[in-house]
Amino acid sequence: MPFQIPPEPVYFADRREELARVSGLVEDWRLSSRAPCVELVGVAGLGKTELAFHIARVLRDRFPDGVLYVDLDDLRWDGAVDVADALGELLRGLNVSPEWRERELRDRRKQYWSLTEGKRLLVIVDNARFGSEVVPLLPGSGASLLVAISQGRLYDLDGGAGADVPLSPLEGEDAAELLRRLVVDDPRFSAEPEAVAGLVRLCSGLPVAVHVASRWVRRFPRRPLARLLADLERELGEKGVPNVENLWDAAYRELGVNGALLYRLLADVPGGTFTADVATALLGRGPEAADEALEDLERSGLLDGRQRRMRLPELLRAHARRRARQDGDERERDEALRRIVRWYLRQAQRADLLAAGTRLTVADRVPELPGSPDVPFDGPQEMTAKQRAYAWLADERHALYACVRLAHALGWDAEAWALCEPLWTHFLDHPDHVDAIEAFRTGVRAAQRAEDVLALVRMRTQLARPLWELRRYEESAAEVEQALSAAAALDPEKRNRKLAASALEARGMLHAAQGRWEAAADAYERARLVHEEISNAYGVMLQTYRLGEAVAALGDTERAAALLGEAHEAARELKRTRMTARTGFALGGVLRTLGRREEARGLYEAALEGARDRGSTFDEARVLDALAELAEESGNAAEATTHREAARALRARNGRSV
Repeated sequence: MPFQIPPEPVYFADRREELARVSGLVEDWRLSSRAPCVELVGVAGLGKTELAFHIARVLRDRFPDGVLYVDLDDLRWDGAVDVADALGELLRGLNVSPEWRERELRDRRKQYWSLTEGKRLLVIVDNARFGSEVVPLLPGSGASLLVAISQGRLYDLDGGAGADVPLSPLEGEDAAELLRRLVVDDPRFSAEPEAVAGLVRLCSGLPVAVHVASRWVRRFPRRPLARLLADLERELGEKGVPNVENLWDAAYRELGVNGALLYRLLADVPGGTFTADVATALLGRGPEAADEALEDLERSGLLDGRQRRMRLPELLRAHARRRARQDGDERERDEALRRIVRWYLRQAQRADLLAAGTRLTVADRVPELPGSPDVPFDGPQEMTAKQRAYAWLADERHALYACVRLAHALGWDAEAWALCEPLWTHFLDHPDHVDAIEAFRTGVRAAQRAEDVLALVRMRTQLARPLWELRRYEESAAEVEQALSAAAALDPEKRNRKLAASALEARGMLHAAQGRWEAAADAYERARLVHEEISNAYGVMLQTYRLGEAVAALGDTERAAALLGEAHEAARELKRTRMTARTGFALGGVLRTLGRREEARGLYEAALEGARDRGSTFDEARVLDALAELAEESGNAAEATTHREAARALRARNGRSV
């Protein structure tokens, strides 16, 4: 059961009326197939997200199927959110692995509705800006609840969907009580009630400001509160900026050198969240300095370090930008941005090598960066280094996409297109098409601006695949043909010819996606010949496999069996586990057609074992279907039913009906 919210804070202030209103809505809701939607509305700093988490904890018994959380700002760029990506995050929370997730928005919505139908879930959607971003995320059950968090009213949210719950600043007594609870047993509170009232007034009823003030008070236990208050009031008089801004300024001035520098640099950190590894790379002064800086920021209330992935809220990020303009300089910022982009590129290249093994790449490897250590991919045995590499690419995908955009915007074309190579490996297992298309298209523009033909061929070939998978065949064909045209102009050295063969393979896969099997077979045959001429054993194996599938689709089963048998043997010799399973499964299907059922059974059973070892329930279901058909053909109805029911259960668990 998912429960995707952080630990409960020590004290949660007030909001009794808001909680009662939400509880009443849930109690009185009568639509059986539509979930109610509560909209928490108010300016940043009012504690809307923490209230949503509090609602989830208080009403947990009403939603026994779990609590899901998605932050749309993690998925937002240029002001827009790809709703399919948001649904992908929710499906991830429902434990749907990437290969099971539907690709297109309409299909992904149906999958989400299917999985949530009849469930009692609470879904929290943070940082919503439009109702059109929220409505597709409603669970498919009236027994569920969606809580949307926004700074302004979502006027385009469907009428009658639920209720909006506006949040106001805390009343003085509630703000004072929150301050007392956060400071705990400070005798100054009894001795200086007027100063306490002054601190509460400065916080303007914003819980986030009260938290900052509480840390400020705890930081200076010997100073009279009146003195602290006077310092803050003096700043107000001198600068005339909002109260909470002055509290943050005061906290910032107490930071050490490393803490202040990291805070300024975090204003531009790629992606919405970051880890300690990312902070270390951004600072560029080694792990000890980064740990000191992070601890300093946490003590000062400028960073919440409770989670492994930390976030600088937008209000604080904007404040950090202002401090950077006042206290930093362009060189400091440029060096940090260059360092973090290159660090991300290096880690992505390392993860790509571990996850995908040795494969065709064009970009040069980034050397280790001084003061910015590598992410360790080794560790306890419950996960292999390969699994950690895949997990890192998934965890950091938003930052990697952001780095592509950032590098291109700053004119760092080599880094922009080079980042797209490891993102290709991530895309193959996590096909989020909108992000991939934009990144690869940016890679194409970067390669064009750099006048790098090798990179251009690679980027166009990568861009073609998500386009054809979304049935945008004409656009995909244009990319493939331009890649082939550019490849023809390259010198005939081995790497260049391998790149040209990759573009030929893309042409074949595009034809296959359109059902043009003769054209596909021709492209694969030509690509295989190139790989044979340059003695690239893996390329020969892969094109032989693809050619075998195309020939099978054309009805030449004898030749298909020979080709797939050759590919299967080559994959085993090369110790390519995944390709051994894929070629074996394809060969089994052809042998079944030829009536060689026992040979097919052995290949299917090996493929089933491999799928279960890899944890790929998608492949497991495909193999179970094939085993069911084989059993049926052999007259074993009971075995066929067992396999078919097992496959159906896997699909139902992942929201797929067929």
